[in-house]
Amino acid sequence: MNSWNTAVDVVKNCLKAGIGEFVVCAGARNAALLEALARAEAAGLVRVWRHFEERSAGFFALGRTMETGKPCAVITTSGTAVAELLPAMIEAHYQARPLVALTADRPAAYRGTGAPQTIEQPGIFDPHAFEGTLAQWPGNGPLHWNVEFEEAFEASEELFTGEVLAEFLPAKEPLNVAALARWLREEHYKGIVVLVGGLEPDEREEVFHFCQDLGAPVVAEATSGLREALQSLAIHDADRVLKSRPPGKILRLGEVPSGRFWRDLEELPQVSVWSACRNGLPGLARTSSVVRGPLDRVIKALGPIELADDALDYLAGAGSRAVKIDELLEIFPDSEPALLRTLSNYAAIGSGLFLGNSMPIREWNLFAQWLRPVPSVRANRGANGIDGQVSTWLGWSAEVSETWAVVGDLTALYDLAAPFVLDQINNSGRVLTVINNGGGKIFERLPRLQSMSPRAIEWMTNPQSADLSGLATLWGMKHLRIRTVDDFDLFEVGEKTLLLEIVPDAKQTACFWAAWDQMQR
Repeated sequence: MNSWNTAVDVVKNCLKAGIGEFVVCAGARNAALLEALARAEAAGLVRVWRHFEERSAGFFALGRTMETGKPCAVITTSGTAVAELLPAMIEAHYQARPLVALTADRPAAYRGTGAPQTIEQPGIFDPHAFEGTLAQWPGNGPLHWNVEFEEAFEASEELFTGEVLAEFLPAKEPLNVAALARWLREEHYKGIVVLVGGLEPDEREEVFHFCQDLGAPVVAEATSGLREALQSLAIHDADRVLKSRPPGKILRLGEVPSGRFWRDLEELPQVSVWSACRNGLPGLARTSSVVRGPLDRVIKALGPIELADDALDYLAGAGSRAVKIDELLEIFPDSEPALLRTLSNYAAIGSGLFLGNSMPIREWNLFAQWLRPVPSVRANRGANGIDGQVSTWLGWSAEVSETWAVVGDLTALYDLAAPFVLDQINNSGRVLTVINNGGGKIFERLPRLQSMSPRAIEWMTNPQSADLSGLATLWGMKHLRIRTVDDFDLFEVGEKTLLLEIVPDAKQTACFWAAWDQMQR
């Protein structure tokens, strides 16, 4: 086996498949591949990022696929370095992203021997990634390409002259929207509500006009990029409103919604549910229907849309519900929801926003400002929980200035290695916002927590007292701690990333949620 020739062939095949961006995690086993990439980079054919920690690198590469819509390959050495990519590959599977795990391996004879740096790498990502060659890969989800190398190699003078980066052309699947079109025309009297989850930039204009033409009430997540634009059709406090009076029909467009009502649908079989999304997964265990495809193609294929209107008068009380929410935010200005409302006024001016699981995205959907459209919003909403959130944001926004992320404290602590890449990306106006409420407070909102023992509650909520200014110092970020709404007067951005630590008033937050629960009755 000639490792150098293998490495050159791998890079050339990547170029032919339209893979021109790489994140490298170096090791002895992939050294030949890194040298070949360096030659290709010198020829202006590829873009290469570097990382020392494979888990963060995988999520950074996932973020790059979000931004470009094209493949990004993350390169690891052999052994458990490969296993570190599993969370990002799973997330890419559920997001239908072209993330490529290009993993260097020892020769096959070492497998099953217990030799150093040797594990069973082929199939390690099953069933969440395509296993095979680039020629066989459809490009509409992640790929695992495992390549065997000898450790020693001798490089030739290969300079990749005459090579070009081909266009990435994922396979297009045929659309069959006839059943969905019929469903949309039928039984308007039962009431239809549109739930709009995360959308791709190319999908947003078609979805906006579709919702306007349909005229039905809408619950648009921030990640749709249409939350503010569709305000005239929005149901405020939608989880409570829809649970108390479910519609006859739900149309989900885009990624699975983060709101509680989507989970409530599991227990509401009388509600007819259709989903249209890129990954073709229904997002429910109960019976429902789904059509797979980019929504710009799906909506165009549906043809003219008949007006469905607000058959169940959900929008009649929307204004009063919005006013009540605003009143609570004013009464408790230093509570977590109110500080997030103030924060949203600043973040909306930026060029992009990333929302972390789980509390930030839900609170943003409920309480963020409505006046200024925020069209460029992303999140990881597959299966990864708090894993890799900061890394994904940094990958998505690597070349963009004035971008924001809003994550929880445990999310930030879980991704401590993410800022390693800060010296390789655009940091101008970049703001990493961490809502530091001392642990996993989202679990305190679970009704079943009230019946659990104090020790079990401690395990659920993971209280922490970390000094996040140390995280800023570690990676050369500026730091500002916000405890009251007046502290925002000190906010300013610059050429270095700002770690904006939001520390809500615990008493005001508790009072806010108590009043919120009272309002629900």
